Amino acid sequence: MHQVMIQPASYETCRVSVDRAFELFPLALAGKKVVIKPNVLRASGPEEHIVTHPALLRAVVEKVESLSPAQIIVGDNPGVFNYGDNENSFEKTGLMAAAKGYYLNLGHTTQNLAFHPDFMAEVGVSKDILEADILISLPKFKTHGLTVMTGAIKNSYGILPGAQKARLHQIAGTPLRFHELIVEVFRLRVPDLFIMDAVTGMEGNGPASPELRHIGLILAADNAVAMDGVVARMMGLDPGALRFLQRARELGLGDFDREKIQIDGRMQVIPDFKLPPLGGEAIAGNQVIREFMAGKTKVRPKADPERCTACGACIDQCPMGALTMTDGIPLVDADTCITCFCCQEVCPEKAMTLT
Repeated sequence: MHQVMIQPASYETCRVSVDRAFELFPLALAGKKVVIKPNVLRASGPEEHIVTHPALLRAVVEKVESLSPAQIIVGDNPGVFNYGDNENSFEKTGLMAAAKGYYLNLGHTTQNLAFHPDFMAEVGVSKDILEADILISLPKFKTHGLTVMTGAIKNSYGILPGAQKARLHQIAGTPLRFHELIVEVFRLRVPDLFIMDAVTGMEGNGPASPELRHIGLILAADNAVAMDGVVARMMGLDPGALRFLQRARELGLGDFDREKIQIDGRMQVIPDFKLPPLGGEAIAGNQVIREFMAGKTKVRPKADPERCTACGACIDQCPMGALTMTDGIPLVDADTCITCFCCQEVCPEKAMTLT
């Protein structure tokens, strides 16, 4: 039996809900490395509610601090591709201040893992995510033009740094395959606790819709499938109609059936909640967006010979082994490169450019 907490809250009082979440889903944090991952889509003002609100992040950070962890890290990999915009995104959203000095650019170090061969043989994952003793995910209550809704499972897509997110979008091709793809990413490192910002949610054609909806809730769970199943019902959706939830259940990652979930609080369907048009095909069929994705996946790193000192940091950090030193200059194998731009992130001389 899964359990999902639904508690009335405001951004001023959300610490009460965070305390309740830790009572229901206790974690032994003393002496542990704890990574807290908000949903940071892109640089935006907190009033746009595109990202997890800084008030919730601060409340979680302060709660974790009180439980004596050995290390706290706050981070995410914003956007469909990223090669250095993490700090800007955190600053503009207010999440940098809310992180209380624990922010770390998760794109700086990656580790390659075997992935589903139908998509890519390997992907690079933020190393600090993989090394965390405890991973706490802070999703946002939002719609999504490709997956209909975004929540606990979709928030884990941000464990992938760089433009490999865009490349995977392109490889998936259809909304159905993208639903299956995000589950494969999610299970690379399943978080230990989910605390969702549903104080102000987003409806319409998210994940960056101007149509905001006051919901006044904080949700929490230790199972993503159960949480997303509850969120789907709150939005007026049948969770069984969402392929990513079907696939997650097939893989034994949890259940969304009503009788398998105990609600701590009160669940209500939000009246007249606006869902994305066409159940996800709106983005998938948008030629402008598809060309944007395709363009980003063709970008490759190239070393500037005037700056490069042949230190080899880029080669050491490349998760795919796509770089080799040739005549004192690192060269990229375009077929092997997954456009994660880790080489650019780690270069001490800022010699890696994108072409």
